[in-house]
Amino acid sequence: MLRLRIRPTDDHHVFAQADGQPVPPNSLTHEFVWILAQAETLPRIRVHDLRHSHATQMLANGIHPKIAQERLGHSSIAITPDLYSHVLPGMQEDAAAKVDAALRAAIDRTTV
Repeated sequence: MLRLRIRPTDDHHVFAQADGQPVPPNSLTHEFVWILAQAETLPRIRVHDLRHSHATQMLANGIHPKIAQERLGHSSIAITPDLYSHVLPGMQEDAAAKVDAALRAAIDRTTV
């Protein structure tokens, strides 16, 4: 929907029935488990694990936490890094390296 520039409202659902009403959550879980059972090579995961993977991949790939927060529906931007940054141990080192590079570049510009 966002790609079509349609902003979801509270009455939009990710999964909806033909009449626009939400699909009961248990039916999604049931279908997901059935699909995993049919595809023998896929690991047995929960639907919620997909959400966690999505959040982790966004943060790992440099997506701004505000964007991740909006996509995940967290009420505050502080919640997103608090919940997910622990799975990305390299984030501190990456941040330090970027700040170091920026400072070195600034020093180089002033000494020329």
